[in-house]
Amino acid sequence: QRTVSGVTNVIMNARIPKGLCKVRQLWNLLKYSTKAERFQLNEISEKYLSNRTVKFTDKLEVLSPDVLPTFPIYRVLDFDGNIINQANDPKLEKERYVKMYKDMTLLHTMDSILLNSQRQGLLAFYMTNYGEEALHVGCSAGLKNDDLIYAQYREVGVIIQRGYTILEFMNTAFGNCHDLAKGRQMPMHYGSKKHNFVYISSPLATQVPQSVGTAYAFKRAKNGRIVCCFFGDGASSEGDTSASFNFAGALACPVMFVCRNNGYAISTPTAQQYRSDGIAARGPGFGLHAIRVDGNDLLAMYNATKAARAVVAQNKPVLLEALSYRIGDHSTSDDSTAYRSAGDLEKWKTLLDPIARFKKYLIKQNFWSENEETEWIKKVLYC
Repeated sequence: QRTVSGVTNVIMNARIPKGLCKVRQLWNLLKYSTKAERFQLNEISEKYLSNRTVKFTDKLEVLSPDVLPTFPIYRVLDFDGNIINQANDPKLEKERYVKMYKDMTLLHTMDSILLNSQRQGLLAFYMTNYGEEALHVGCSAGLKNDDLIYAQYREVGVIIQRGYTILEFMNTAFGNCHDLAKGRQMPMHYGSKKHNFVYISSPLATQVPQSVGTAYAFKRAKNGRIVCCFFGDGASSEGDTSASFNFAGALACPVMFVCRNNGYAISTPTAQQYRSDGIAARGPGFGLHAIRVDGNDLLAMYNATKAARAVVAQNKPVLLEALSYRIGDHSTSDDSTAYRSAGDLEKWKTLLDPIARFKKYLIKQNFWSENEETEWIKKVLYC
């Protein structure tokens, strides 16, 4: 380096004939151009691109989104209940696996009973969770109990997994005198301070900026807590969601965004909502870590949530897109046969049922049996 510097000084300070003055000018141009480029790239990297490496190019190209790699779908179980890669086995105790299975079947059974109750005029309104049980329970099991939850309205399994009782849920659904909200909320708009679960608000995406604000407060308080915010694919189209992603990335908030991409925003299919690579692909554009998960695979949801939470705990926000399918109508005010085929619905119910998939795994591991299934269903129905 000293030799190069010495040669440079000799060249720059030597007396050069007038005919060779252009050599010095060219050298100066090259020298200061290199400094300028280096300065500009450093400035752009630090001030515009969040310290990402960048370079100049002389290739004129308007980048197409089609050339970017598609986010893969992380999964653990195949459809026969086998772990595909043993490295992904969470190796939990039998009791935890059984509890998660019971939480899913409890939710499914409760949905059936309350849906029938609404049809009989006993309830004003109800929304089922059919097809998304593994998404709820697997994600909730991967969080810590003091993590604060902001939900939308189709995350009943999350609060059930945390210990919210069926009696508490019935009180909320019927809005009776024992309801913690004293009947001020609509059915399905549950919440519980004891379970660190913020009460649900009907308007789409209002919980998303609220979750970021809370996460920022946790960061400033240095209390080690994180926030987990659930929303659907429909809510992802709201401006509040994009603004929240930007705030979370810019302020490095300890928040995990979980998008339940179940295929429909009421009657609008996802194909009509966006042209991008789903929801997960939006994360990097806002400075978020991102992962896409098979939402019908309980173990995949558990592993992904655990991994995402570890990242979030470092004040690095994460966007987790869980792909699932809404088996039921949007609500009891909806008739989904008007906008989707019965054939597609039947295939999702019979081929991709998340409860049946996890049950196969439990039976193969000798954690569950058909006799236990029969006794458990009796207990749920007649508790």
